[in-house]
Amino acid sequence: MGVVNVTPDSFSDGGRFFDKQAAMQHAERLALQGADIIDVGGESSRPGALPVSVQEEMDRVLPVLEGLRDLQKPISVDTRRPEVMRAALRAGASMINDIEALAAPGALEAVAKSECAVCLMHKKGEPATMQRDPQYDDVVSEVFDFLSGRIAAAEKAGVAKDRLVVDPGFGFGKTLGHNLELLKNLEIFERLKVPLLAGWSRKSSLGRIIGRPEGDRLPASLAMALLSLQGGATILRVHDVKETKDVIEVWKAFRQ
Repeated sequence: MGVVNVTPDSFSDGGRFFDKQAAMQHAERLALQGADIIDVGGESSRPGALPVSVQEEMDRVLPVLEGLRDLQKPISVDTRRPEVMRAALRAGASMINDIEALAAPGALEAVAKSECAVCLMHKKGEPATMQRDPQYDDVVSEVFDFLSGRIAAAEKAGVAKDRLVVDPGFGFGKTLGHNLELLKNLEIFERLKVPLLAGWSRKSSLGRIIGRPEGDRLPASLAMALLSLQGGATILRVHDVKETKDVIEVWKAFRQ
């Protein structure tokens, strides 16, 4: 899954693809590099980010979706708002990637009658404050139980389980220790019987490990991609598609 942030303030590439044409060109470049899914987002969810209005988010995302209608790749839209979900699906999105796991009022209904895929992510707190001393008694069991409950809620609302993906939400209301504990126990999430998405690319936890800024975290991101694959992840959400595809090919050769 290749990331296209149509935002001025995303943690890694904020502003680079804020323009519609720049975002479209970046999506096309990621597709050529081997991305299987393009993930378009119009609201930054980095730690400390403030929300934008529904209209602002749609004004950012919908023109890009319209421009990518002929791209021969499924398009995911990274949003937590039911209004944006409905508009994105009408504009041709194939997947909704929701950091709130369809918990917002009306979100389940917004996707239930479509045929889109849905990624349910765990997040503790709001982006603006979620990294201020997050606490867990047992991060693995709490994240697992949350995702299990959201799968059940989605199924009850009419979203078939074969449409669902889960994401433990690395970096969303979690310390470095929490993130590493989840990574070490990724295999547990296979019990949920849905595909697992992992997003480590360029994140601040990597900066805490290696002491480097966002633009200098590629080797660390690739290491986490490999560890995530070994733990059972089947979708990797990344900024650097070409390099991550190389990791995947090496891992597949080793497995075979």
